[in-house]
Amino acid sequence: MTTQQKLIDSARYLIQTRGYNGFSYADVAEQVQVRKASIHHHFPTKADLAQAVVEESRAGIAAQISLLADGEFDPVEKLGLYIDYWERCITDDTAPFCVAGMLAAELPSLPAELAEGVRMHFRDLSRWLETILSKGAQLGVFRFQGAASAETEAFISLVYGAMLTARAYGDPSKFAEVSRGGLRRLVGAPDARGSRIR
Repeated sequence: MTTQQKLIDSARYLIQTRGYNGFSYADVAEQVQVRKASIHHHFPTKADLAQAVVEESRAGIAAQISLLADGEFDPVEKLGLYIDYWERCITDDTAPFCVAGMLAAELPSLPAELAEGVRMHFRDLSRWLETILSKGAQLGVFRFQGAASAETEAFISLVYGAMLTARAYGDPSKFAEVSRGGLRRLVGAPDARGSRIR
């Protein structure tokens, strides 16, 4: 792994656990075991480093969006895998909170370019999830109360609210409890689609 990637990974974890305003280059230098001057060589400012973290997350979403065009897929399974990912990350503390979610909470104090990157992250996430939800509705799998766009934002709010609940209670199981309950409501029946909704 390159030094640059180590710096991005360190910044990601520090943002997830402390927020943008809660870490410094000294913290990154200590984690990665490099001098602060080395960090400045790769990322002149902290905003540049945080922007690299956000762009890496956006690249991951873009890759998922491209996969949606390939053949058939099970929309419940897709959402279930999304929930599974965050459940694992929260439980093993590898990613206790979405980096964009942490940054969004600090949006008024972020540099303008970084703030726009965070907004774009949520637009990307919304587009990906809306595609899944819309296809699920077309297949008769999901039952909406309103427009697909509104259901998408409600689902995003549910997942991020579940992260916050897990953090507030210090109980990772709260995430799965809340988020899977939301997925069951989308499907319209507590036990619909079998064991994929645990």
